[in-house]
Amino acid sequence: MCRFAANLSMMYPEHAFTDRFAAAAKDGFKAVEYLFPYEYEGSLLQSLLADNALTQALFNAPPGDWAAGERGLASLPGRQDEFKHSIDTALEYARLLGNRKLHVMAGLIRPDQERARHRAVYLDNLAYAARLAAADGITIVIEPINTRDIPGFFLNRQDEAQAICAEVATDNLQVQFDLYHCQIVEGDLATRLKRDMVRPHAGIGHIQIAGVPDRNEPDVGEVNYPYLFDVIDSLGYQGWIGCEYRPRAGTSEGLGWLRPWL
Repeated sequence: MCRFAANLSMMYPEHAFTDRFAAAAKDGFKAVEYLFPYEYEGSLLQSLLADNALTQALFNAPPGDWAAGERGLASLPGRQDEFKHSIDTALEYARLLGNRKLHVMAGLIRPDQERARHRAVYLDNLAYAARLAAADGITIVIEPINTRDIPGFFLNRQDEAQAICAEVATDNLQVQFDLYHCQIVEGDLATRLKRDMVRPHAGIGHIQIAGVPDRNEPDVGEVNYPYLFDVIDSLGYQGWIGCEYRPRAGTSEGLGWLRPWL
């Protein structure tokens, strides 16, 4: 049976961030994810999870200067020391919050920059992050993101992400399969899920969903999510499915699609 995590960076915008944990629990969620925890003391987040009987499903490693437009450090030449520090910070939070999936964003590349150089840095950094995370039983995940939402993002396709994981060749590096991003870039979602769910030194470590094309609830748009949930379930996926979408109106009022799965 599919299990769903509320993405608190996008859902429940009608509440302050620290109030979103209780709102998600009240609506029946058993887990949450969000972009970044670093604005808050880890002990506060730990209490919010415990008080609401929630599991921390996922968050992202520090992405560089987000306000200035940076979207990750992992593939950026010359930023390796900063990347290593970011992983130390992320793992401190992950240990405290009981988080077992850490998303490492690849970062941006300009058309005039050498892709092969960025890729080499990316592989080295991912191997470093996975090696450190393994000591705590934490899996690093990488996510292909469409270039409509994030122009210039380094990693865009599922097959490329799987190839990178296979090349690094460690059991705790996997792909974060966001069906919203994949539909925009590639489509053919069911076939790609079946192809990639389980692979040696790769596979799918986390799934996220949203309606396409407007990133609202998954009950609107061009993707048949009930069918895909059955596919995911049939493939034996045991992880959380992150609801990373922008509610059309009130978050709770828009959860009719989720009721059969709670």
